[in-house]
Amino acid sequence: MNPVLIGGIATACLVAALFFLRYWRATHDRFFLLFALSFALEGINRVVLFLYVGPDEYGPFYYLIRLVAYGLILLAIVGKNRAAQARPRAGESGDL
Repeated sequence: MNPVLIGGIATACLVAALFFLRYWRATHDRFFLLFALSFALEGINRVVLFLYVGPDEYGPFYYLIRLVAYGLILLAIVGKNRAAQARPRAGESGDL
């Protein structure tokens, strides 16, 4: 892959990480923290592996890091949905 494109993707990932980190600092919601960690991991992964492995993206280590990053996103979404289901909405007593 083109080094400029890899740099652009890494920059976009790190900017997204800073964006979610800012919202985490304001709300202290774990959802934003996990998203920030995921994007930071993906951005750093792109730069480090490009520098040490090269532009060949088909190595297994690329996919292992991506699996961890996407797992963090999945964990954040599942955790947010479980927290929303655990607390009843306004006006609901929880009884049917």
